[in-house]
Amino acid sequence: MTVIVAVAVLAGVLALATVLGLLLRSRTGRAKPSPTSADGTASTVADLAPPTAFGTRATLLQFSTPTCARCPATARHLDSVAARHDGVTRLEIDLAEHPGLAGRFNVLQTPTVLLVDGSGTVRTRFGGPPRPPELAAALATVLTAGTAGTTGTADTTDTQESR
Repeated sequence: MTVIVAVAVLAGVLALATVLGLLLRSRTGRAKPSPTSADGTASTVADLAPPTAFGTRATLLQFSTPTCARCPATARHLDSVAARHDGVTRLEIDLAEHPGLAGRFNVLQTPTVLLVDGSGTVRTRFGGPPRPPELAAALATVLTAGTAGTTGTADTTDTQESR
């Protein structure tokens, strides 16, 4: 192999790695609608913790591990978001203690954050630390849907349906 061929191969590998890195970075932290299971039903998390651990309007469910470098900052961010909204809480699950949940919820990286509505149904997922504007928009959608009446319009009186 000549020096020119070796340099060309090295440049090609470097270019490919850069493109893949940029692609992965662009997808990290983006909101993705929660997929439904094969039978068409939405994923639920009601069996993960006692009912009192979940927010009455929404829960920010964070999957983390002890070695996750970005998890503490994500937890602080989610705590501050939850503190700004009544009925919203953050719940953290350590995948080292519950490894089966990684397969159940298709967790491929930590942190992974699931936005859960008041009924325990997963509405949105974030792979990696959630991007603040996307988290705010997804949370607003869940909170608005939680206060909507049966006609699909938002209830502006801030009353909630009893659950």
